[in-house]
Amino acid sequence: METRPSTELPTIANEYNGKDRNAFIFGWTPQAELWNGRLAMIGFLAYLLWDLSGYSVLRDVLHFIGY
Repeated sequence: METRPSTELPTIANEYNGKDRNAFIFGWTPQAELWNGRLAMIGFLAYLLWDLSGYSVLRDVLHFIGY
């Protein structure tokens, strides 16, 4: 197995459009899809922690409608 020194690694990770894939670019770009996924994961985690702490929007709605 061949390894290369860290000085030969690329400085940025290019995506399909040749720009840094972590750049916050507005519009229909691969970068926007990455950021959308990242922010969605943060939102799911935030709701999970909120639910585990005893507050639940879903449980309150189901209780309100009679389930």
